[in-house]
Amino acid sequence: MQVTRIAKEAYQAGLGREIGVSRWIEIDQSRIDRFADCTGDRQYIHVDPARARRGPFGTTIAHGFLTLSLIPEMARDIPQMEGVTMSVNYGMNRMRFIAPVPVGSRIRGRFALTAFDELGPRDVQTTIAVTIEIEGAPKPAVVAEWLVRRHFGDGP
Repeated sequence: MQVTRIAKEAYQAGLGREIGVSRWIEIDQSRIDRFADCTGDRQYIHVDPARARRGPFGTTIAHGFLTLSLIPEMARDIPQMEGVTMSVNYGMNRMRFIAPVPVGSRIRGRFALTAFDELGPRDVQTTIAVTIEIEGAPKPAVVAEWLVRRHFGDGP
């Protein structure tokens, strides 16, 4: 997918509105297993399909933190500000895991710009409401308020 670049002023004009929706990402067992290997979270509801079939979800489910960690990948699909030379994940104000993501599901992110703060002549902080949807599900997997700091130009 080609990244759309827009002027800082055009990005800021999206304040209070949805600024983009990502493509769908499939959550397969291989991705879940690799995340479990990285984090050491090998709870059966994530990595043991046979046991998980008998469990509360009827199948394995993605780790909540796996779903959350896909926000940067999803954000690549939404318009980006021109001239940004560095973006830093500054954290979350709020975040909730609303619904489990069953293996084989597809998820996508919806992004709405809720705040745009000038921190200095070459730095801004954006606050973005992120909703991670599960295709065909009535509830989202995750809702979060994400802070991203962006730097324009060379050097500090």
